[in-house]
Amino acid sequence: MAESGVNATAAALLGLLHEGPMTGGQLMAAAQRRLGAYWSMTRSQVYRELPALAAAGYVKLGKPGARSSQPYAITPAGKRAFTRWLSEPAGREALRNPVALRVAFGGQQSGAQLQQVYAQASEYHNAALTEARELAKEAKKAGDEFYAASLEFAVGYHKAALAWLKGAPSK
Repeated sequence: MAESGVNATAAALLGLLHEGPMTGGQLMAAAQRRLGAYWSMTRSQVYRELPALAAAGYVKLGKPGARSSQPYAITPAGKRAFTRWLSEPAGREALRNPVALRVAFGGQQSGAQLQQVYAQASEYHNAALTEARELAKEAKKAGDEFYAASLEFAVGYHKAALAWLKGAPSK
């Protein structure tokens, strides 16, 4: 746990809650929309972090809505914790690429298996590249240079992945 008392997932939730109160489902949708091009969160992570953030006094629960959905709002303490988290070193990234993992064991696969892995990965990265470019263009047009910059990271990542896939070994 960082000095701020929040991990990256909790910090992302606090950052999203700066936009206003949201339920867990709304936070998932906001995370996918705003961060999904370069940061992933699972539903279980969100629902594990929200009670911990509430217990720490970083978020408060609102009145239950439809189907017992519970909105959360960031508290002043949560804003301070988020600000502390922003001032901490970013730390090392955790690189986990399922395609590179399969390529590492390419000797145990058939040529057809490898080609299928490459084709599926290329399809994914091409679609994600197109989406990241469009979102970056929209962010620039809206004047959100920081969001646009984060999306440019995703653009570069998907370009690099596609270039790597073109040169990956086959049988």
